[in-house]
Amino acid sequence: MSKNTDQNDWRQDPRIQQMDQEKLNYVQEFAARIQTMPKDQVLPAFLSLQADCRRRNIRFTDSETELLVSILTAGMSPAEKKKLETLKFLAKKMAARSS
Repeated sequence: MSKNTDQNDWRQDPRIQQMDQEKLNYVQEFAARIQTMPKDQVLPAFLSLQADCRRRNIRFTDSETELLVSILTAGMSPAEKKKLETLKFLAKKMAARSS
């Protein structure tokens, strides 16, 4: 199976089929962008995702977010996933302080 086919398999996940079409379109657009990015730009793209969603008035539920993170990070190395988890944790702490 080709790398491109593997990366698009997430679109067949039945859990994602239940998602609102606007959200699904946004995720597909984001996934296409990160597939063509240099590796060193992927983490910053994930970090800007939350702000971009807010600007577009798109809100994902916690379960949708967990599903999307698992799908979009499937091709990352364990070290990259660990960095993303750490950054996600820090972002939550900062958001809690500003509430």
